[in-house]
Amino acid sequence: MLSSLAHGRAPAATPTTSVSYTDVAFAAAIFLGQAALALALPEAARSHRPDALGWILLAAGAALLTWRRHAPMWCLVGTVTVVAPYHYMENIQEAPLLASMIALYSVAVAGPPARTFLVVPTVVGTMATVMAAIGRPAGAPMLQGAGWVVAVAVAGEVVRMHRNYIAAIMERAERAERTREEEAARRVAEERLRIARDLHDLLAHSITLIGVQTSVAAHILLADPDRLDRTAVAGALDNIADTCREARSELRTTLRVLRADSDGPLPGLAGIPSLTKAAEAAGADVSLTLDPGRDAVPAAVGAAAYRIIQESLTNAVRHAGAPAPRVRVAVRHRDAALHVCVEDDGPEPVKPPAADRPEGFGIVGMRERARSVGGTFAAGPRIDGTAGFSVTAVLPCPADRAEPAETY
Repeated sequence: MLSSLAHGRAPAATPTTSVSYTDVAFAAAIFLGQAALALALPEAARSHRPDALGWILLAAGAALLTWRRHAPMWCLVGTVTVVAPYHYMENIQEAPLLASMIALYSVAVAGPPARTFLVVPTVVGTMATVMAAIGRPAGAPMLQGAGWVVAVAVAGEVVRMHRNYIAAIMERAERAERTREEEAARRVAEERLRIARDLHDLLAHSITLIGVQTSVAAHILLADPDRLDRTAVAGALDNIADTCREARSELRTTLRVLRADSDGPLPGLAGIPSLTKAAEAAGADVSLTLDPGRDAVPAAVGAAAYRIIQESLTNAVRHAGAPAPRVRVAVRHRDAALHVCVEDDGPEPVKPPAADRPEGFGIVGMRERARSVGGTFAAGPRIDGTAGFSVTAVLPCPADRAEPAETY
């Protein structure tokens, strides 16, 4: 009953300074209950019904409960200060006990425990002093009163610990929810970055090849119209059509993640020969060494290798500078890692961007792809001192026994 009467103040809540209508109504209800006890309980040899001053003290003790949630300690001090004279005047002794116990319970619920442990003996000592002053025996009644004081304080401590436990659970749940939301946001950002990289690699590769092949067809048409090589023109146009079909297929696979929960099949090592053939169709001289090993390469590693080679071939075709740049592509599975190397012999592999043209994201995207699978990446002039550009990546994957390399 005491728990339900004083319920409404969580220990973790920020106390307010204003008294609400609920507090006033609660204090009024307690006064009515105490008045009913003062009128209903029979008088005894050492107690009588309250006189005018007794009723004032009884009402004051109940009125102080309006501050039990905002200043519980001061509420208890005031209640004891008012109730002590009431008992000393030998009014009905049981009437003000309800207000006293609620004030003590509010102190215990508010905490901290150390204050409660100090308040309990103080209240018991005050009660013993008043009983001795009015000549009451300090035997069984004293022990009974002390037992009620301790019981109410323990009940308040139990409620306080329970509320703290519930608050801790709610805080952990909120923290876990925030962590889940942050994790979901991080995954969304990573997925958007992955899609951006895929679209960049796909469009840059396809558009570059189409541009080169279109230039070849235009050159054939304009160089010597009288001796038009229809077969060469048809071949260039067929290559453009093949590149468009491959780009459309890859674009459909990439955009599938925006419409479904699954990511769809990722490009892998099996698609590398088609990349080299597309580069050859654009005029490059490509040699491929593909040694995937016996065990299957993880899909993420295969996709990273595919995109790195795709971007490297695109840059070689675009920047190598020679009419037919020579490009060497090597993919080997050694020492529990997939080693990727793309080298060209162009004299000026990477041209600095113009002042009015933003720098591209090709090398940045390749480095991010290598890091996404825990690998390393390097790009720059060839280390042997010859002209050209080199791209190398080491992508960790399960070790396996290598098979003889296949050269294309």
